[in-house]
Amino acid sequence: MEQTQAVSTETQRLLARSTAMMVVIFGVTKAISLAQTFIIARFFGVGQSYDAYVTANRIPELIVVLIAGGALNYAFIPLFSEYLTKGDKERAWELASRVVNTVFLVALFASILAFIFTPYLVRNVIAPGFDASTTAQTIDLMRLLLVGTVVFSVSGLVSGILQSHNRFFLPAIAPVMYDIGILFGVVVLLRPLGLTGVALGAVIGAFLHLFVQVFGLVRVKARWRPQLGWNDPDLWRVLRLMLPRIIGLGVFQFNFLIMTNIASRLGVGAISAFDWGWRLMQIPQTLIGTAMGIVIFPTLASLSSLGDENGKRTAMSGALRFILIACIPSAIGLILIGQPLISLLEGGAFDASASILVYGTLRAFMLGLIAHSILEIVARSFYADKDTFFPLVAALIGALVNVVLSFTLSGVAEADVNNVFSLGILNAPNIGTSPIFGNVSGLALANSIATSVEVGILLFVLRRRWHGIHERTLASTTLKALVASLVMGLAVIGVEIAFNVLGLRERGTLFTVGMISIQAILGGVVFFGVALALKMDEVMYIVRVLLRRPTAPQLA
Repeated sequence: MEQTQAVSTETQRLLARSTAMMVVIFGVTKAISLAQTFIIARFFGVGQSYDAYVTANRIPELIVVLIAGGALNYAFIPLFSEYLTKGDKERAWELASRVVNTVFLVALFASILAFIFTPYLVRNVIAPGFDASTTAQTIDLMRLLLVGTVVFSVSGLVSGILQSHNRFFLPAIAPVMYDIGILFGVVVLLRPLGLTGVALGAVIGAFLHLFVQVFGLVRVKARWRPQLGWNDPDLWRVLRLMLPRIIGLGVFQFNFLIMTNIASRLGVGAISAFDWGWRLMQIPQTLIGTAMGIVIFPTLASLSSLGDENGKRTAMSGALRFILIACIPSAIGLILIGQPLISLLEGGAFDASASILVYGTLRAFMLGLIAHSILEIVARSFYADKDTFFPLVAALIGALVNVVLSFTLSGVAEADVNNVFSLGILNAPNIGTSPIFGNVSGLALANSIATSVEVGILLFVLRRRWHGIHERTLASTTLKALVASLVMGLAVIGVEIAFNVLGLRERGTLFTVGMISIQAILGGVVFFGVALALKMDEVMYIVRVLLRRPTAPQLA
């Protein structure tokens, strides 16, 4: 039937163009982020000061993710979109106002509590392995960063409101503004204020994140009302849907607290190395998984409201296939060129030993790139059906796997038994010679394995609920993308061998940049050529859609 047709070609074009726009904007965000990363790396390397900053951001980030962003939007967008789909805008804005007001008060209360108990949290929960000076610095930084969480309590929900109207530009620009704030702190405030300047820049960025989206609210004619409406059943429905997601995200953040706790006992700079690896993995994960997830979620929510199961399968399958043909070559490519890429950060406090440590962590994280990106789609498929409970079950299982593997693969369990955490080891000035520091990559590997387990569980259940997820097509896409990526990998390795034979590999930054550029360009050309030879319809489909040309059969 035409009215319930599985995602029309025009809708697919819109999704593809919206995704392309998100990729470009997120690319700008990551470019700015890399600029500030480059400066911070040279200034602080993987030492105590950056350990303190990364750790200080854990609790503020936890509050933002649980209350002010991820958890809320996954519960709010389906209900808000449902009212918009039915044409009841008055009720939609009434619900939005009550949710915004309630969440702001909760975030404010949580931030005040965290501010008061910051010393206890740092000393006993997050980083028990820090020395006194690093602990004191972490406390000061965390209290400053908590200011931004209150702003994000509103800004995160504003992003959800605009995305529900299929307006993705300003929500995508908002993180750019946030990074501009941090970049200002890095460029202008870092030298006079140290990492306090970077934290202050993050607070400025939070205000910019909200400010830029206000223009979008004007465009959609938002109507805010100063009321709480705690007797509103729909408000409580949002909160009930939000609760399992809060717990699920809490589990995710708890994992990072556990890993930070462990890393604080692996030697000076372990937390920094872990964070660098995570940051670098997040570049392709954001450009591919997050971008696709943000764009597809409102469509999945609308299809779910209409009861269009076939449409949901088509939309989700198309999104997963996009992720597969983008993530598989990205993961293999970054594993192969990761070490020379990270070496570009070297200078100042970031030396060759730091590059090796970060590369080991990055390599372990890249093994989970595909799982992290797929999770963005699969989890949203459950939330579109207003099911926030089962993703929680999968997250809990993944968390258990992560905790067990984190202790095992990091070497902490064995180290505790053998009592190797002596004061001398923890305070060793040469992080490259610490006998257990290198095991920080085990934390990243634990995360990758646990995320893969979580995704596997969700896909298994979703396949049964939706009576299939076009698994044969997905398997075919995976196999072809893997073959094309392996051939691409051979070409990338060939370039490195050629540079080594010609004696150009160790001739400075310019030659390293040249080698990486050739590897990236040649790798992309080879992958694309092999994909066409293997008749990967997805590649040509994306090109046709973006160019607005008549398309071949639909993606799924």
